[in-house]
Amino acid sequence: MRLALGRLGWPPDTFWRATPRELAAAIEGRFGRSGGAADRPTLDRLMKAYPD
Repeated sequence: MRLALGRLGWPPDTFWRATPRELAAAIEGRFGRSGGAADRPTLDRLMKAYPD
């Protein structure tokens, strides 16, 4: 919500009417694609570093 209302400049009614997929597309369109999912070695390192 903070990202949509602040960084994207959406009015509240636009945010509340948007689907999660629409919000994700707007974020990707504005800021680019994220790095994606972690690979197995990265996940193993994170699990070892944060075992909780």
